[in-house]
Order: sequence, then structure tokens, then C-alpha cells
Amino acid sequence: MRLIIEKDYKALSEWAAAYVIRRINAAQPTAAHPFVLGLPTGSSPEGMYACLVKACKEGKVTFRHVVTFNMDEYVGLPESHPQSYHSFMATNLFNHIDCPKENIHILNGNAKNLEEECASYEKKIREAGGIDLFIGGIGPDGHIAFNEPFSSLRSQTRVKTLTTDTIIANSRFFDNDVTKVPKHALTVGVGTVMAAREVLILANGHNKARAVRAAVEGPVTQAWTISALQTHPHSIIVVDETATDELKHGTYKYFKDIEKDNL
Repeated sequence: MRLIIEKDYKALSEWAAAYVIRRINAAQPTAAHPFVLGLPTGSSPEGMYACLVKACKEGKVTFRHVVTFNMDEYVGLPESHPQSYHSFMATNLFNHIDCPKENIHILNGNAKNLEEECASYEKKIREAGGIDLFIGGIGPDGHIAFNEPFSSLRSQTRVKTLTTDTIIANSRFFDNDVTKVPKHALTVGVGTVMAAREVLILANGHNKARAVRAAVEGPVTQAWTISALQTHPHSIIVVDETATDELKHGTYKYFKDIEKDNL
């Protein structure tokens, strides 16, 4: 595991975007062999997305041969709803880059058969050749995507009931009214994320500090699903300074030392 510690959210976002751009450009994707990218929603990736949009408009990267799979979507929320993840991705990324619409995959939370929708999503990922780079955020309780505490670390895409803590946290996007927040979501599993060839996790703010500590210093446990990242051969967590508040001083110094000369 790599832990990249940046001074603030802006620097975190720029580092993450630069890494994504390098990985896409290094792959030299084509229509026959696209680069497959897993994408998150939420507040953490917004700065990264803004940097990717800017880079695309400046010709530093193209998404013409990039295939995307998003992590999750609410159940029962219309795609046109401003808080649906379809709307989020369109507003923050897809409306501003050159990724073909047919290359974009987001779970359908309004499918007639949700179980079939989830199974089909896993099949599409396999048919695409698997995820090259899966980007994710992290919840204060250490959940990745909507894999709440005690989710199976080998889980795949499925329907999940959201915890009260997650509903309360997400109510900030729904006029701070918990009754407006959907109670269920479709989400890729921990196993789905861990099957990617690389995983990049973004974490910013003091409220993520306990989760970062669990991810880096704690045991691998279902209680903190992000801890599964310790078992991945190519995983990176990029954080700002305040997200390291719960790390041991020695841990902080170790990662600052070994990463000082890396890109």
C-alpha cells in the first residue's frame, strides 16, 4: 500500500488527477483495447474531476477510448434527480469530457429486477476485461462504495440497505432532511473493487481520520471494509494533512519519507 500525504484538498485533487492521466496515457488505449476506469461519487472526487475536465479541454488526456463503471447508485431515485449519481457524474465529469456515452456504465437503481441488474453489471465488467484503475472515496466509518461495516470483503455488486449513519451523512445533499434520502442503493462489492488491477482511494478532512487509521494501521476486518485495501497488490490512498490526524507519528513520518521522491 502507498499512502500519499498532500497538504490540502486542492493538492490531493491535483495529485489524484495527475495519476489518472498518467495511467491512461501510459496505457495508450484504443477502441479495441480501452482503459477501464472505476469511478466514485461524493464530495471527495469533485476536485479531481475538475482537474480531469481541465486537462481534457487542454488536450493533456482523452477519454475517447476509456470505458467507465461507476461504484453505486440510489434505488428508486429518478436518474434526472439532482442528487442521483447519474446527475452527479454528468454535472461533474461526463458533460465536459470526450468519453463516448456508450462507454459509460452506471447502475440502474430503477431496474425492474435489481438482482439481475447487479449480476449484469458484474458481467459487463468482466466482458470489458476487468477494471484497470478503480477510484473510490471512503466514509467516516470506513465504508467503500456503499459497503457498510460488516459487509463481506469478497462481496460483489448487489442491493444494500443503508445505515442510519450513512443516511444522516448523505442528508446534507437532500436539504438536511433524512426522510428524503433513499434507504437502499445498488453498489459494487468490496470484492469487485479489490479485483481491479489498481485501486486509488481519496480521503480528505478530519472526519475521515479514523477511517484512514483503520485502513493503514488496523487489522483487515469487515468492521472497516476499507481495510481490505491492505491485501491489494497495487493500492494507493491519497489524503490531505487533516485526514492523517489519527495516524501514529511514526507511521506519518514513514510514508512521508518513502514517498518524498516518488511521482
